Amino acid sequence: MIVYYNYYYPNYYYPMYWPQRPHRPADGELLQSSAGQMKKLMSDASIVLDRLASSQAFDAQLMQAAEQSNSEEVKQLINSIGVGSKVDVYFNPDGLRLEFSSQVSGVDCCKLRIALRWR
Repeated sequence: MIVYYNYYYPNYYYPMYWPQRPHRPADGELLQSSAGQMKKLMSDASIVLDRLASSQAFDAQLMQAAEQSNSEEVKQLINSIGVGSKVDVYFNPDGLRLEFSSQVSGVDCCKLRIALRWR
């Protein structure tokens, strides 16, 4: 014998609109400061890239240190170029990733990442 159950599912009514969430007003001054800091980051990145593009001896030292997983030497070589920004260096035996970052009024405003490979 088969028994059928009569289930009742009520209709749910949803509002026709989503409530608006209040946003903070946009800060144009922060955008201008961020753009200025990004120009500095790009200038520092250009200095690093110019050095990497022009010096084979420097490149050989950097690649050798990275292949040997000598993080202190890799960071020291990058910082010896004369970069004024904060640079985080990530590497493996095949390549290098540089992350330039800056802050405006204690707020992380901008980052610039460069990835280079040699293998």
